[in-house]
Amino acid sequence: MELILKSGRPENTEGRLEKEIAVYDLLDSLGITYERVDHEAAFTMEACQAVDEVLAPAIVCKNLFLCNAQKTKFYLLMISEGKKFKTKEISHQINSPRLSFAPLEYMEEYLDITPGSVSVMGLMNDKENKVALLIDEDVLSEEYFGCHPCINTSSLRMKTKDLIRHFLPAVHHEYTAVHLEGENQEGKYAENNIGKNRDYR
Repeated sequence: MELILKSGRPENTEGRLEKEIAVYDLLDSLGITYERVDHEAAFTMEACQAVDEVLAPAIVCKNLFLCNAQKTKFYLLMISEGKKFKTKEISHQINSPRLSFAPLEYMEEYLDITPGSVSVMGLMNDKENKVALLIDEDVLSEEYFGCHPCINTSSLRMKTKDLIRHFLPAVHHEYTAVHLEGENQEGKYAENNIGKNRDYR
């Protein structure tokens, strides 16, 4: 399947899931410009890499659905691909100890997303604000980011500032910026780099 980057929503939405179409409807209603590439379900690293090359220069994000030990607090973490999730590093910054990957049923219940399709776009389905958004500072510093429209057979590229200024307010979610060290600086993070809803420009 040839990967072609196109502007906006697909002309023909036949066969696409309602939750995917709902993403396009919301982005269009907000006046957010985005580009889209359709592809086979991206489960392998090779498939993901091919999609990432088409979306360049958008930063490649991993989207992790997390919870505390009691399963009373849930988080969506957007982290740059070159970093690993370290529970101690994140827990310290948000005062939520013993973070781990949340059970799949909560992902579907709160975000209407299944494994492999986790995306910040899923927050539009979190009407009761059960999920808090955490964003890696390196993601925030990039002009563009990539994400799925709640299904992993398409990927979108849009401006990070549009996520912060328009999408998140529209779905009534805030975000917390977190500082995550890369592979070469394990265990050394700056506590003073934590921010919440900072003015993104």
